[in-house]
Amino acid sequence: MGNTYLAVDFGAGSGRVIAGTLCDGKLQIDEVHRFANRQIRIGKRLYWDFPALFQEMVDGLRAAADKGYKVKSIGIDTWGVDFGFIDKNGNLMGNPVCYRDERTKGLPDEFLGSPEERSSHYATTGTQVMEINSLFQLISLKKENDPQLSTAHRLLFMPDLFSYFLTGNANNEYSIASTSELLDARKRNWSWEIIDKAGVPRDLFGEIIMPGTVRGKLKSDIAKYTGLGEVEVIAVGSHDTASAVYALPSDEKNSAFLSSGTWSLLGTLTNEPILNEEARTSGFTNEGGAEGKIRFLQNITGLWILQRLIAEWTKRGEECSYEAMIAEATASDIESIIPVDDSIFTNPASMEQTIQDYCSNNNMQVPHTKGEFMRCITLSLAQRYRKAIEQMNRLIPAPIEKLHIIGGGCRNTLLNQLTANATGIPVSAGPVEATAIGNILMQARATGDISSYSQMKEVIINSVQPTLYTPM
Repeated sequence: MGNTYLAVDFGAGSGRVIAGTLCDGKLQIDEVHRFANRQIRIGKRLYWDFPALFQEMVDGLRAAADKGYKVKSIGIDTWGVDFGFIDKNGNLMGNPVCYRDERTKGLPDEFLGSPEERSSHYATTGTQVMEINSLFQLISLKKENDPQLSTAHRLLFMPDLFSYFLTGNANNEYSIASTSELLDARKRNWSWEIIDKAGVPRDLFGEIIMPGTVRGKLKSDIAKYTGLGEVEVIAVGSHDTASAVYALPSDEKNSAFLSSGTWSLLGTLTNEPILNEEARTSGFTNEGGAEGKIRFLQNITGLWILQRLIAEWTKRGEECSYEAMIAEATASDIESIIPVDDSIFTNPASMEQTIQDYCSNNNMQVPHTKGEFMRCITLSLAQRYRKAIEQMNRLIPAPIEKLHIIGGGCRNTLLNQLTANATGIPVSAGPVEATAIGNILMQARATGDISSYSQMKEVIINSVQPTLYTPM
């Protein structure tokens, strides 16, 4: 068995440890450990259970060793914006708070009161202003006089935090830091002006490292417990979308990506950030990518709405077959379209009732069956993707000619076809495991097993077979 790379991929609902091995120019992957991730409400706050997640990760590393893999390195990716603090002794100061917590409500308007302030802010950060962003989470701590701000030694975003407790080295990876609304997009480093304006201590923020940087080796106790030895931990595109986009199965010009999951992140790769006023008012963000690229994209509510519906139905004891719902939705003729990004769909008590009320109040056909809900949501997402591409085409040199849908959402065949129909361009769906693949291949680039960007793309093309959907 050849050298193996381990991708630790934390999603908002679950995490996995996936082994990837290069063989004859192809990548073979194996999920060696899967575990649940959940938010826990304690008192006023909604937290992530970091200690449990860390133990699951370490158990996954051990499972890979038990399977006999010869592991060369480890890479970690997670969702964006959330963070934790360590103290001067290197101890975790508390469980990270989930971005869906309500502590940031209304803070963007307080911090950026005038249109001029918003324009100037965007010209620096290039980041879509969103309540969930790290900037506003920190401002909420400042407003509450949270003692962590004055006593913490370092702020670490989620993949940085996991890596720190594996290696003992504290640093901030670029792609995950770029989701925070705390960076200068041109300099690709901290914006001290914005950090000072927020009233947050500068010394919380450490060195920013780029994807492909070695973060350190496993600490001796973890090396012994897992059986892996002191293997290297490598900074990959630590924001999961950065890793996913790295795994696009082509290098075509004039193409866009859609990382489809709980969130939909739709955009294109550029060499430099786009920081003009039209980009700001259209809701685009400039996030860090691998190989020096910028991910110019929109954050769009994705399959979260459908996930919440399925959770409601399952709680009621109802059968929820994804395939059956897609088949029923394909046969449905409901044409109701909801604004998926509206705050009413962010975290309602009942997603089902909220959708029905919206359709009723806006004189649209009200969905009742699971297939009708599925069609309503997929049709709404497809139309939202069309709008995003139209807006993007006004900001880039040449129009988008093809859309690559990657991630778990690319298995929704109805959504793929409706997206091709709505956008009028071909849609390539796959790979499903884009995040893990991008994570693994960045490690292989960093260690020299893959010598160039073009060779990396050849490996992806040889390893995956996307499905093509043409407009109908």
